[in-house]
Amino acid sequence: MAIYCDESGGVGAGVMALAAVSLSAETADAIVERFRAVIGLRGELKGARIGLAERAFFIETLFRYGGRVIIAHTQMRNLAAASADGRVPQDIHVYAKLLQTVVDAWLPLSGGCVEMVVDDGRYDARLNGLLRADVQGAIGQWGSVVLADSHQVSGVQIADVLANSLFQIIVGSQYGPRVQTLLDPFIASGAVSLVEVLALSESSPMPKG
Repeated sequence: MAIYCDESGGVGAGVMALAAVSLSAETADAIVERFRAVIGLRGELKGARIGLAERAFFIETLFRYGGRVIIAHTQMRNLAAASADGRVPQDIHVYAKLLQTVVDAWLPLSGGCVEMVVDDGRYDARLNGLLRADVQGAIGQWGSVVLADSHQVSGVQIADVLANSLFQIIVGSQYGPRVQTLLDPFIASGAVSLVEVLALSESSPMPKG
């Protein structure tokens, strides 16, 4: 089972959401190719660059193809309130926690055997390597973690759209209520699962070095 991961937001935005989408590589390519053909998109598909009508078409296409999504999300004010010193954690620590959260949520559903494909564009190679090692340690011998260039991987681009959609809802953008209406049926059906992270515990993944 391939699980494609990408995020939206960050510490500076006050909100971070990380989507993990379950699809085969062939299905992911078919969805993005269909979207490109209809919309006339050139370049990388990014959730922040598409309008509401395009987003609606894309998301409904995704679930017609049987996509399933888990999105972990958090607000920095909650993390600061739950921390011992009242400070917002570093961006990479928040990202690592969200990544670990989606891994933990997917493992029981996959029978413990997954291939995680994670966008490599947020941090430098050293930090990405530390993140990969954390996730690989959680999966163990039952799966693998691959860092991928989102330009080249349709599944990661799909995850970006889903993460950005929840980000738009949480920050209360002008499209937020309509994006919520768009996602509500898929949340109700279980095709989209949301997991809120309220604190970084002492056992939270904390890449160092």
